[in-house]
Amino acid sequence: MSETADFHEMREPRIEKVVVHMGVGQGGVDLQNAEEILGEITGQEPVRTQAKEANQDFDIRPGDPIGAKVTLRDEQAREFLETALPIADLSPAQFDDTGNVSFGVEEHTDFPSQEYDPNIGIYGLDVTVNLVRPGYRIAKRDQRTRQIPSKHRLNPEDAIAFLEAEFDVEAA
Repeated sequence: MSETADFHEMREPRIEKVVVHMGVGQGGVDLQNAEEILGEITGQEPVRTQAKEANQDFDIRPGDPIGAKVTLRDEQAREFLETALPIADLSPAQFDDTGNVSFGVEEHTDFPSQEYDPNIGIYGLDVTVNLVRPGYRIAKRDQRTRQIPSKHRLNPEDAIAFLEAEFDVEAA
């Protein structure tokens, strides 16, 4: 199964999904560059994100394209995390109460496949990792929805232990 021997098989955390997001703030060439970079880094076609509300200071209206994101699952998510986690500095403050973690990568050029191009510039990206335990679906399914028992919920300590064991990173 995996290298974490201290978890019971039904309590073994796993990666549900990884969302990689670039917020550019405007459409046009900057957004196209961000989409190309996201596609190269993740190997998957990005989806545009749109503004939900207006912001007069930035001349943004609802529905304006302002960013791009990619959702990775299964093996693609694991492969991406193997390259992204060593770049990031994780701390316990980045974990939420349910064991999910978010971190930022300041420069896309930190990834091995990316080089600096003065015509494009430097883009940062946000990564959100959603960790779950087996059986989490009972809280999300349509019929007979139930709460997950408190003993079975993933907590930050277990999420940190899982990431440290699986990806050889330290959350200090």
